[in-house]
Amino acid sequence: MTTDETAGELPLSDVRVIDVTDGKAELTARFLGDLGADVIRIALPRCDTREAAIRNATHNANKRIVPVDVTAPDGHARLHELLATADILVEDLPPGRLDSLGIGPDALLSVYPQLVVVSVTDFGQTGPYRDWVGSDRVHLALGGVLSRSGIPGLPPLLPPGPLAVETAAIQAAWAALIAYFNRLSTGLGDHVDVSIYEVTAQAIDPGYGIAGSATGGVPHSAGPRGRPDVRHLYPIFSCADGHVRICVLSPRQWRGMRAWLGEPEEFADPAYDELGARFAASDRLFPAYAALFAGRVRAELVEAGQRYGVPIAGLMTPSEVLQEPHFAARGAFTDLDVAPGVSARVPNGFIEFDGVRAGLRRPARIAGGGPDDGPDAPVSTTGGRDERLDSVVPSPKPGAAQAASQSMRRRPFAGLRVLDLGVIVVGAEAGRLFSDMGAEVIKIEAPAFPDGSRQSITGAAMTASFAWGNRGKLGLGLDLRSARGRELFLQLAAKSDVILSNFKPRTLESLGLGYDVLRNVNPQLVVSDSSAFGASGPWAERMGYGPLVRASTGLTGLWAYPGTPDGFCDASTVYPDHAAARVEAAAVAAVLIARRRTGRGAKISASQAETMLGQFADLFATESLSPGAVVAVGNVGPGDAPRGLYPCAGDDEWCVVDIRGDEDFPRLCGVLDRTDLASDPDLADAAGRVAHRAALDAAVAEWTRRHPPRTAMQLLQQAGVPAGMMQRVSEYTDDPHLQARRFFQRMEQPGFDEPMPTENAPACFRRVADPEIRPAPFPGQHTRELAARLLDLNDSEVDQLISAGVLTEWASEQTIRRPPANIPARSTP
Repeated sequence: MTTDETAGELPLSDVRVIDVTDGKAELTARFLGDLGADVIRIALPRCDTREAAIRNATHNANKRIVPVDVTAPDGHARLHELLATADILVEDLPPGRLDSLGIGPDALLSVYPQLVVVSVTDFGQTGPYRDWVGSDRVHLALGGVLSRSGIPGLPPLLPPGPLAVETAAIQAAWAALIAYFNRLSTGLGDHVDVSIYEVTAQAIDPGYGIAGSATGGVPHSAGPRGRPDVRHLYPIFSCADGHVRICVLSPRQWRGMRAWLGEPEEFADPAYDELGARFAASDRLFPAYAALFAGRVRAELVEAGQRYGVPIAGLMTPSEVLQEPHFAARGAFTDLDVAPGVSARVPNGFIEFDGVRAGLRRPARIAGGGPDDGPDAPVSTTGGRDERLDSVVPSPKPGAAQAASQSMRRRPFAGLRVLDLGVIVVGAEAGRLFSDMGAEVIKIEAPAFPDGSRQSITGAAMTASFAWGNRGKLGLGLDLRSARGRELFLQLAAKSDVILSNFKPRTLESLGLGYDVLRNVNPQLVVSDSSAFGASGPWAERMGYGPLVRASTGLTGLWAYPGTPDGFCDASTVYPDHAAARVEAAAVAAVLIARRRTGRGAKISASQAETMLGQFADLFATESLSPGAVVAVGNVGPGDAPRGLYPCAGDDEWCVVDIRGDEDFPRLCGVLDRTDLASDPDLADAAGRVAHRAALDAAVAEWTRRHPPRTAMQLLQQAGVPAGMMQRVSEYTDDPHLQARRFFQRMEQPGFDEPMPTENAPACFRRVADPEIRPAPFPGQHTRELAARLLDLNDSEVDQLISAGVLTEWASEQTIRRPPANIPARSTP
């Protein structure tokens, strides 16, 4: 196709995905469908309850449903017909289930060597926990999120919603596209093994990953054993109609806050420019903030904060989010039928390409089921093979028989160059994901606008948090505000493949580096921006951080102790930054895949807020149907009992137990040695158990108190009961499952006396190599090397540009102040 013919196409329009999922990876295939893939779901979704109907609507949109019973011989034949022209298969059945049917990954890859098989399971295909059963709450407990959630003196608080499963689904899509991009070069597919447990530990609140700038570079792994009170990091204050949250992090933001306070003499000392000094004075500062905000409404305070340059947001309820004009202006929600005659308001996709939303194009529908049937609609297999399917099936892809070593493992993005303008968490993480997979990633910084994640309470020039988020990158000091700096950047853009940024929208345009300019320099360039609230709409230019996004999308109000005044507990999380980075990375990978066919790049826009909305789609659909229904529930799991958090032997030790239905309950009773409960007719179904929740909770707690958390978890899991201990970050390195699956590598970082653990790949691949772990750069560390190699500048010219402030370089590594060496290090197996 020519460029004109492909303009406006979604990037994965040439990719076919077969969806063999049963809940935990439905969003993986749906997200690939959002990106343009032809997704064929081969199993009938369950719609026997309202909750199931909502999930079907939100997770199977943009799919064609072709019912195939893979347990039957004729189902095998139909599956093979579909796989003959498929590129990716996504499945989430228990490990070994497809093997038992003769259609496991090995069997499929022997017949279809070009196929990418993506398996998404609770704990992966290998390791001692392989056959354990999980749930969102189990993974949040075991994956380190729970241990940092809650207020000191109270039990820890489980986060709301499907955080673990939906984040794993997004990471699985990213991993699928890594393997597919690799297949385009080698002709060979892969088996991609995604563990929800490991993704939870990597991509929600990673203990060994980049954290928010308010932490001052102190890693979670070096934090206290208990749950520190971190509400001062992103404080919340009462106002006339609810609450507001502020994020005063940089010196510039503090000066704006001080002006808003009326320039009080008490805080005039320049020492308060430092984050640590303000935290130390919070007992005096916070009452001043509270007095300023009291009696004023959220909208007034947010508007004033924007004038003063103070990042601020009002805490919103899910109903308010659904009605918010900003999201309406962006088309962030749409109406979707969830049952005949019943329409819900649901989030409308995650990403924009060239200013057009890649949203929900068609509802979930069995083939042949409606008047909209056509070449782009679902197709039916009723009465034999439907000829309409043949009409839309693409021809088999070329290259499947290319000669390539079966044992070859490579990093698929080797040879690509990424210009990384990203800052803080989401910006750093997006670039790091590409660096891990082989791309040359150049982190561009200027002294006047340093990356906020370089802030260090200790004064160190390098922190563990920054190193984890920027490992493997090269550092270039370049001032984009100068005419010469802009010229040099355009020279780099002409030789690059991707530009990543997460500035406030229209920042690059103000520098004369908008997409039209960049595209003229390099039509194949993929330019991606990530912002808090999106590139358009009334909130587009609001200052945004993850805590403000959580407040503005309703999550802060849900992540709270029910009935506890000011019981908000999301200050310790960096969600959705890591998830949003993976949404952006997957979109960039999709365009890079399309570029091989079309020869053109694209402009991508991602929004942290819309990442969060998309991952909580079911909750917003529920709220739209029953306003006020979605509220904070704390540690009580809905739908069945016992489902909650239970104390274990030891100091502040806990275990999640999460009964899923009638089969789990007798197993639990066996572990508790309570045959009386198993035979009680009042507890024979979920409704009866919910009615007797208090008594069941007491029985479980009486048993868990007698056991250390790991023992309790193991005994329950051995019986097939979903359970997960509250694991702390400091315990990760001793976890036998993480060890067995090589979750960690070791990282040598200048500035640290000892090597430190760092996370490995996003999944276990057969033909994609693990990341090459290289250190993170100091500011401008590689300026001279890059200026010579990519800009053809000699030493004299570089010296002149440094003198003029256009280029900067790292002066000396000898001035590094080493932080305390309290990060555990351990050899990976």
